[in-house]
Order: sequence, then structure tokens, then C-alpha cells
Amino acid sequence: MKGIYIKIITVILIVIVFAACKHESQLPTPEIPTNGNNGGGSTVDTGICFERDILPIFISNCAKAGCHDAISRQDGYQFTDYNSITSKDFIAGNASATELYEKITEDRTDKIMPPPPNNPLTNEQKELIRRWINEGAENSTNCGTKCDSNNYKFSTAILPMMNKYCVGCHSGATAPRGIVLDNYNGVTTEVNNGRLLGAIRHETGYLQMPQGGNKLSDCEIRQIEKWIVAGALND
Repeated sequence: MKGIYIKIITVILIVIVFAACKHESQLPTPEIPTNGNNGGGSTVDTGICFERDILPIFISNCAKAGCHDAISRQDGYQFTDYNSITSKDFIAGNASATELYEKITEDRTDKIMPPPPNNPLTNEQKELIRRWINEGAENSTNCGTKCDSNNYKFSTAILPMMNKYCVGCHSGATAPRGIVLDNYNGVTTEVNNGRLLGAIRHETGYLQMPQGGNKLSDCEIRQIEKWIVAGALND
């Protein structure tokens, strides 16, 4: 009998020890930070690139003769490159306290930039600039491209490209030399006279476009070339 009791006690002790070990293994799972980083300080990529997304807005809409190019510098503001754009009354991280953002979002026509009869920036352009400033206004370059040379329809590739790089100057009554690029007829006029390709390829004898800005990427130029070869359709 004594041996049986010893065996029973031994089994009970084993069960108690096993249960204790199992309980200790059930520790709470650590929470993963949800504040937009991985716990090590790296932030989520927003996809905004200064060179690709922000600079073309200023070059097309602001860096014009008589306004904010390197020669005119109206009111002391120049918007031709990163250093000039961020050099005056600019607070990285705070768009609402940055003068240029206040101007592009003004309600009063005598205060808004670009001034009438120029077209105001689109809501999408204003939002891009706001986000870029609030997220630190980084001088991001060589960001790659979202371009797809196999997309060369007028509606999905060519017109958006004109809106991005050209329409700030080439639209409405203020369009230089009457070159209007905010619609199909205007663009095809420049295609037919050969000036569009000559300008974007920076060929000799043509005014390089975008004027004062970087040359279009090889992919973007290829999109326009393919569109023209396919018949420059209003598709």
C-alpha cells in the first residue's frame, strides 16, 4: 500500500509541475506600434517626391517671366529649385504657417497665387504641396518614375502630362505665343507643326521645354512619341 501511495503522490506532483510550466508559457503578446512606424523611427513612405511631383507644379505655374523666375523674383520669391522654394517664409512641417501655401489657398482674387487671369492650382496640386510641407518638405530626387511607356492614350497619359508640366503657362489668354496645351486641339496643333517633339527633346532650334525645368524623362518622351506614331488620337 505504501508503494501505491508514493506512486499516486508522484503523479500528482508531476501534474502540478506541468500545469505550472504551461501557465508560465502563456505570456501576453506584445502590441505592435500603430503610430505609423515600425518602432524604430522609420516612417511610412508617402510616395511624394519633390523632383517628380512638387517641382513641376512650381516650374509650370510660378517660375514665369515677371513672376517668380530667377530674374523677376517678384516680392523676393523665386520658385525654380528646392533651395529657392524653401528659402523664404517657409516652415517645413507646417504648411499653414508657410507663406507660399497660404498664397495658393487664398480666397481673395487680389491675394491668390498664381494671380488671375492665370488658372489657380488644382485641389490635387494644393494637397500634394500641403502634404509635402507637413511631412518635412524633403528634397527627394531620383525617386524613380510611375511612368509606363506602354500607356500612351491621350486621356490617361498625354493630357495629364501636359497638365503637370505645361498648362501652368500654356493655357488661357496668357499662353505665350498663343500655344495652348490644355486641350486636344491645342496639343495636336503643336504636334503637327513639329514644335512639341522638338521642344521636349531639347533639339537645336527649339525652345527647351519645360522652360526652366528638368527635361521630361525618357519614358515620358517615349509615351508622346508612341502616341504620335499611333495617329495622335483623341482617345
